[in-house]
Amino acid sequence: MTLVYLVAGEHSGDVLGARLMAALRQARPDLSFAGVGGPRMGAEGFSSLFPMHELAVMGLLEILPRIRQLNRRLRETAADIAAKRPDVLVTIDSPGFNLRLLRRVRRLGLPRVQYVAPQVWAWREHRVKKFPGLWDRLLCLLPFEVSFFAGHGLPASFVGHPVLESGADAGDAARFRAAQGLAAEARVVVLMPGSRRSEAPRLLPVYGAAMARLVASVPGLVPVVPVASAVAGTVRRATARWPVPPVIVTELQDKHDAYAAASAALTKSGTSTLELALAGVPMAVTYRVNPITAMLARRLIRVPHVAMVNLLAGRLVVPELLQQDCTAEKLADTVRTLLDDPAAASAQREAFGAVMKTLSPAGRLPSRAAAEAVLDVLAGAQLRP
Repeated sequence: MTLVYLVAGEHSGDVLGARLMAALRQARPDLSFAGVGGPRMGAEGFSSLFPMHELAVMGLLEILPRIRQLNRRLRETAADIAAKRPDVLVTIDSPGFNLRLLRRVRRLGLPRVQYVAPQVWAWREHRVKKFPGLWDRLLCLLPFEVSFFAGHGLPASFVGHPVLESGADAGDAARFRAAQGLAAEARVVVLMPGSRRSEAPRLLPVYGAAMARLVASVPGLVPVVPVASAVAGTVRRATARWPVPPVIVTELQDKHDAYAAASAALTKSGTSTLELALAGVPMAVTYRVNPITAMLARRLIRVPHVAMVNLLAGRLVVPELLQQDCTAEKLADTVRTLLDDPAAASAQREAFGAVMKTLSPAGRLPSRAAAEAVLDVLAGAQLRP
């Protein structure tokens, strides 16, 4: 059988990989799969070389204590690829791990696809000089990335953003309220601290303090924390003493139902902002990392906004409360505005609609467009003498 080797390093990559596998299998039932992935890819019949969560770490100081383990997993993955000699290698996001992997296996001469462009347009643009020769095809989720990489002599394809297939806009508010025993007048606020173990502990304390400030002035306040199952235990321990006990959900349907019931949200930056935008949930974007990591990032970042919604809109659609601005007082005030000011919430929702239109590939689902690109690379390799 034709072997497709996939490497995903975090929850969002696992979701991408699972949808890509399903689209590839629909087009080519003869394909088999191997590599590194998580539970969503596992549900597609995938056996991971090692637990994917070992790769889900970010930030300079957060990575340093685990550098030996990460290097060991890098060597193991490269060795497995060399042993299996797949017909095509698809690395999914996680550039810190996957770009190093691509350098290691380049000598094997395998067809290679990088799914999700490294965000060098946001910071460390000089790194783009190291990319030629790492992959045969670069698949971009964002429309402006194609012209950026073309400007550096690196052809790229826009395949659309997978959030459009997420179902984030198909939740059922009544079902969520019934399942959680919530009254119709309950004010649901979604809190999204991140899917990495290194992210959630930084944001949950300030989220909890913000909820404590809101509980007296927002009757029926119900915080809801959707998290990946891998960090659910961490979240439960971190929120055990909150004055307003949060509802913690790990199932995808429950998350989308929570979106439908929500009046506002606080979220880390990243794909979660696009999920909430698709669902029409007014939000503020928050982030906290190690102060040294933040200082280095401020010197390197070259874009005017952190939130993807704001970047795509070309303006500040949602508030960005980052580092020193990520305080309980500011978060509480922002959520209160979104709950009490219909005009503020409506302005965000109107902007969200325009943003979503920019993320769709013409006439195709993003996963199908990505699968077609992978199969093009595979067909081209099989035609070579």
